[in-house]
Amino acid sequence: MNATARRMTSLGRAELTLLGRNKNNLFIALLMPLMMIFVLRSSLGQMSSDELPGGMAGTTVIGGTGLVLVLVVYMGLVSALVARREELVLKRLRTGEATDLEILGGAALPSAAIALVQCAVLAVGGVLVLDVPAPRRPDLLALGLLAAILLLAGLAAATTAITRNVESAGLTTLPFFLISAMGSGLMVPLDVLPDVAANIARLLPFSGVMEFVRAGWLGAGDTKDLMTAALTTLVWGALTVFAVRTWFRWEPRR
Repeated sequence: MNATARRMTSLGRAELTLLGRNKNNLFIALLMPLMMIFVLRSSLGQMSSDELPGGMAGTTVIGGTGLVLVLVVYMGLVSALVARREELVLKRLRTGEATDLEILGGAALPSAAIALVQCAVLAVGGVLVLDVPAPRRPDLLALGLLAAILLLAGLAAATTAITRNVESAGLTTLPFFLISAMGSGLMVPLDVLPDVAANIARLLPFSGVMEFVRAGWLGAGDTKDLMTAALTTLVWGALTVFAVRTWFRWEPRR
């Protein structure tokens, strides 16, 4: 194991220990996704099966995957980073050997690992319990999950710039959660939206990675749609990197 991997693993292990001590973050990471998936299934029950490309169960698994990623990686990581910033942990870490990228990456490792485990449990449950067909393109699904984690981790770091304390994290993360839930196909499939609204929704930050997740489960979609999804994700990724480099704060405001 090289020095970078060793430092990130050490930071991730420490962050996981702190996560276990924080009841709020633990609730967001472990229990809230289950509650939201239940809400998702209830809302989909009001739609006709003909409106859902993957059927009721398939749409629940796909949307549930997106909810898990947003709740655990994005919302959980915003709270964690703000807490470490306010406690001066991030400032102290910068005086050591770890680079800025290693510090942020190490902080994101526990959230990413928990999200992947929950997505795997959801996938296995969907196949064995809900009788959902296995993913037709596992490569696209894996690519979508990886891209989602990287993008959400960056967006989480960028969001801390407008989050003054842990208590306000719930408010600053709410807009992205609602926009993604309603506009990126998590709780409302894009196929049921009017064409104009669906085309606009496909340009939202989380829509691109969800297109890959959906294509992974249901089979490769239209090549043009996947290219648009990839381009959208890359653009939002570049904007996120710029925002983090420009506005991310390593210590509290004075």
